Amino acid sequence: MQSVEIQTTATGTPSLPARSLPMNGVFRTIRSYILWQHERGTLHYDIMVTLILIFVFFSPRVINFNDKPVLRNPHPNDVIVSTDAQGGLLYQISAGTIPAGDDQSVREQLLRIIQPISGEVSIVKYEGVSDGKGRVQEYRVWAKRK
Repeated sequence: MQSVEIQTTATGTPSLPARSLPMNGVFRTIRSYILWQHERGTLHYDIMVTLILIFVFFSPRVINFNDKPVLRNPHPNDVIVSTDAQGGLLYQISAGTIPAGDDQSVREQLLRIIQPISGEVSIVKYEGVSDGKGRVQEYRVWAKRK
């Protein structure tokens, strides 16, 4: 008759030798990745860093994070002020704020919009910027301070 050796634990209950399951090693590796248990310079460390870089660079293409910049809202009067090459002021004014009329009335309307923003100015010249259909979309106004 053959004898079977049974190991006993501290509690006195017999235990059989543990069998290694093939998935046990995979779970142990995943656990070590989550707990970041690998030293620098090892293969597993390089794999973890590579996975992180792949996530950082390719997730914005797949995941919509809703982090687009807000479009710049123009001034409530639709006026944008910048300087021209000669140091004068260049205004871009939406044509919707100015009713159609002759040259003098358009100049007066442009001055009414510009003067509260920049103070006393005189209009050097202005031009209408048209869309493809010939409708004036905005006015470019060159002005200088008095």
